[in-house]
Amino acid sequence: MTEAEAEQPVVVAIREAIVSGEFVPNQRLVEADLSAQFSASRANVRAALIELANEGLVERVQNRGARVRAVSIEEAVEISEVRMMLEALCAAKAAEQITEDEIAELEQLGTRMSEAVAAGDVVGYSTLNQRLHLRVREIGGQRTAAQVLERLRGQSVRHQFRLAMRPGRPSVSLPEHLAIIEGICAHDPERAQEAMRAHLESVIKALRETDTAPAQFGT
Repeated sequence: MTEAEAEQPVVVAIREAIVSGEFVPNQRLVEADLSAQFSASRANVRAALIELANEGLVERVQNRGARVRAVSIEEAVEISEVRMMLEALCAAKAAEQITEDEIAELEQLGTRMSEAVAAGDVVGYSTLNQRLHLRVREIGGQRTAAQVLERLRGQSVRHQFRLAMRPGRPSVSLPEHLAIIEGICAHDPERAQEAMRAHLESVIKALRETDTAPAQFGT
C-alpha cells in the first residue's frame, strides 16, 4: 500500500465528518484528537488536513492549527453559479448518452422524489435529490466536471441542507427536478441543460433570500 493509499481513509473520514455536520464551521481540528478518533498516525492526519485545505473544507491558521472553514452565503451563491454551468453541461451530456436502463432508473427516482414530497419526508427527499444530481453526473460521463462538482458540494453542503429544510422548498424544487429528468430521458440535450440551469437559478435565488437563523442540513 502506498502512502497516498494509507492516507485516503483518513481524508475520507474527516471529509465525511465535515460534510455531514459532525464537525461544524470554525471548529478546531486538533491533530492528536483526530489521530485517536480515526486510528491514524499524526503524519497521516496532517497530510489529510492539508489535502482538505486544498479542497476548501479546512482552513489552516498560522500558529493556531486547523479548523473547519466557514462558507458565507455570498460564497455559497458563487459556488452555485459555478455548479449551474457544470451541471448544465453534465445534464446535456447525460441526455446524449443515457441508456434505456438508466432512463428507467431516473424515472423511478422521480417517482420516489414525488412520493417523498407527498409524504412530507424532507430528509428522504433531500437524499434522493443528491442521488439524482450524482447519477446525472455519472451518466453524463464528464469525470473532470464531476470531480470539481464533488469538491464544490462539500464546501456548500450546509447551506444546501438548510435550503432543503425550508418550509415549502421541496414542492418548489420537485417540478424542477422532474423537468431535468424529462429532458434527459427524452434524449434532448438542450431541454435537459435548460432545466438544470433553471433549477440552479432557483437555488441561487433561494440562497440569496435565506436568513441567518440556525437550521439543520442537498438542493
